[in-house]
Amino acid sequence: MDRADQVYWQEKIRPIVEAHANVEFVGEIAEHEKGRFLGQAAALLFPVDWPEPFGLVMIEAMACGTPVIAFKSGSVVEVIEEGVSGFIVETLEEAVAAVSLIGSLERARVRAAFERRFTAERMARDYARIYQALFTSHFASSDPSQVLSDAGG
Repeated sequence: MDRADQVYWQEKIRPIVEAHANVEFVGEIAEHEKGRFLGQAAALLFPVDWPEPFGLVMIEAMACGTPVIAFKSGSVVEVIEEGVSGFIVETLEEAVAAVSLIGSLERARVRAAFERRFTAERMARDYARIYQALFTSHFASSDPSQVLSDAGG
């Protein structure tokens, strides 16, 4: 835990955790432990209430087939497929209700949503398609003798 967060943990969070026998503070885990940890979870709770620009942990969970329950903020609506890879909620009460719905999601479909949208292969294919379209549109009306010159060749 960062030194800057220790006082907040001791004064605010630790008493809440210790008051609930069914809550366990795990702390930070090593990179090599993530797959097993996320893969064994029933769901990932993502209670972020600020405009998170992406939220990598959501797709890390989805890569393990673990559905996500996330507050509707920032990139959540772009990352989570409602009812497929998780549930998007707006209140704490909705988040609690969504926990009971986790069993209705198929982990294989969660993983498939990840593969369809977030793999390195998907990213590379998309970049190649975009670069090809840019190249084609730029050089389509060019004099063929200028193509190599314009492309730096």
